[in-house]
Amino acid sequence: MAVLNKIRQRSLFLILIIALALFSFVLADLFKNSDALTSKSQNIVATINGKDITREDFVQKVEVAQRNAGPSATNTQIANRIWDQEVRKAIMESQYEELGISVEQDKMRDLIKASLATNPQFLNEAGLFDENKLNEFIANLKEIAPQPGFFNGQPITYSDWTNYEQNIASGALQQNYYNLVKAGLTGTLAEGELEHKLDGNKVDVKYVQVPYISIPDSTITVSKSDISAYIKSHKKQFEVEASRDIRYVEFKEEATLEDEEAIKAELEMYLNGRLVDETGRKDTIVAFSQVENHADYINLIASSNQKFEDRFVFKNNLPTEFADSIYNLNVGEVYGPYKHDGSFKLTKLIAEKNIPDSAKVRHILIPFLGARSATPEVTQTEVEAEATADSLLTVLKKDRSKFPEFVKEFSSDQGSVENEGRYDWHPYNTMVPEFNDFEFEGNVGDLGVVKTVFGFHIIEIEGQKDKKRAVKVGTISRKIEPSEATINEVFRNASKFEVDVDKKDFQEVATEAGYTVRPINGIKILDENITGIGSQRQIVRWTFKDETEVGDISRFTIPSGYAIVQLVAKHDKGLMAVEDASATVLPEIRKEKKAQMIKDRISATTLEDVAAAENTSVRSASAITMKSPTLSGAGREPLVVGAAFGLAEGETSGLIVGDRGVYMIQVTKVTPAVELDNYQAAANRVEQRKTGAVTTKVYNALKATADIEDNRAKTQVQ
Repeated sequence: MAVLNKIRQRSLFLILIIALALFSFVLADLFKNSDALTSKSQNIVATINGKDITREDFVQKVEVAQRNAGPSATNTQIANRIWDQEVRKAIMESQYEELGISVEQDKMRDLIKASLATNPQFLNEAGLFDENKLNEFIANLKEIAPQPGFFNGQPITYSDWTNYEQNIASGALQQNYYNLVKAGLTGTLAEGELEHKLDGNKVDVKYVQVPYISIPDSTITVSKSDISAYIKSHKKQFEVEASRDIRYVEFKEEATLEDEEAIKAELEMYLNGRLVDETGRKDTIVAFSQVENHADYINLIASSNQKFEDRFVFKNNLPTEFADSIYNLNVGEVYGPYKHDGSFKLTKLIAEKNIPDSAKVRHILIPFLGARSATPEVTQTEVEAEATADSLLTVLKKDRSKFPEFVKEFSSDQGSVENEGRYDWHPYNTMVPEFNDFEFEGNVGDLGVVKTVFGFHIIEIEGQKDKKRAVKVGTISRKIEPSEATINEVFRNASKFEVDVDKKDFQEVATEAGYTVRPINGIKILDENITGIGSQRQIVRWTFKDETEVGDISRFTIPSGYAIVQLVAKHDKGLMAVEDASATVLPEIRKEKKAQMIKDRISATTLEDVAAAENTSVRSASAITMKSPTLSGAGREPLVVGAAFGLAEGETSGLIVGDRGVYMIQVTKVTPAVELDNYQAAANRVEQRKTGAVTTKVYNALKATADIEDNRAKTQVQ
């Protein structure tokens, strides 16, 4: 009780102690993870010249771009593209604001009109742009938001439209900005005169070259301190981002020869048929050659990787290396098993007929609600559309001259309306199957209604060319892939290697097991690809995690199996390490040392004496200009040529250190450029060169001086 009384008496003191302890714990965690002090680092992808790019906005734009691009680009490629766009936008907007450039409402309307001036969706009956149609379209988008409307036959939301307007405004602002910059660029007469003289002033010289290659590299000693000093004196050249070095062993899940033989054996079972299985259980499989219902057999019974297509094809549509063998089969015969495109296949020739290789038709498309590419204006049901098509067909059978008139009034196929509904000569299998079958299996002059995914087509066959043999084939295909036993073995091998390298040297274990180690150096934080295994952001992220230490090993599942990866080195942002810079620096330092050796050993002051002392010859070069600083027989030498233009006629230089050797030159003739009465033409050329470089050089200069805080890695948007 006495103890409890003391605790009660000191309760305030204890509360303070506990509070301080909790506070210190929270502070420690905050300082350990400084990003927790502010949510900005998690929600802001970048800050550019004080402007924030939010994570939500950035991710949304990446997702939209990814949908538009489809599988043709990876997420990282799309994210990098959006990053470049957003950086440019932020940098340029800061310039617009500083200069007070904007696009007012009236100007915006003019820009949209110019952009949509020929768009059929906004033209009146006279073929002129109708602003009322545009206003109605925008108002409708706003009213139905977030549901989409249609623009150029494609779905578009009100948000998409505002982005479209912003892009037009951004383009106009950028053009205005560049025009302002160009307006301030001129070529002065003094610049024109300089341009003329750089091109027209010429000198003839005699020279002696003592090439660096005359001194063997093996005689030049370069120390680490030499390389380090060179790096420090050329800092800009050797500044590098943070990077990582790794090495990995790949364990591929690939089909073995045994797996391939098993797949071939399965196909031979379909080739020959089977009455009972290995256990004696009745399990009849009809031989492929005896099958009549090919669609069911191939798609269901044989479970082929290649679905049956009930279409005829010409010889050039068959697999090139097997075309002769398949095309020359008799109806009902089977070719295979053969290996093609990563699969084993059996192909049966099912039927043959003579078919034109090209056709010419005209058509009228009557769409219905739910048909592919049907626009919001389509109101007819499928039954109503079919009735419309049938009624038009009835009229056309009596008077085909009405075809062009009906095309303009009824057809929704904008790709053929301007050509009276006509598709000129096109090859077999160009159109959707039902359309294709009608135009190639019918006869010239046939007129009929055909239903496709786009609606009901009234088709007239106007011409057919070059009938030749076509074949219908069915193919049973089995993809060549590893068996479950092979997959399990690969998993066991990868697991064993992962365990072994945790105890022994990575390279040593790989060598003992006969595995190939792939070293990959210089991985950057936003890289995507790992040489040899493709897109692997998961590996890149792992190497840059704070908790991943040099020597750590991790297993990654990759499309082809597994990769066991070891982090070999971490390189911080800053100057390149001596070891990494050696390949670049060594030749330069050797060149500097060779130049000094050559200068130290030459005491002669005339070309002839230098040539005699160095066992070389005096050479000549004529009509050298500053615009093209090249010495015939020696190559491009800007410093040497520049020195020549600083000498008077007959004057000899001292020793000059050039790119390919040490030189001594003598100017034998000076030919000044012809004096002009006016240098305006040359000044105009200077101005054109300046203005032509505006769109690239101005932005690059603005970007180089911009304050860009890149948080993509922290916010994990890539």
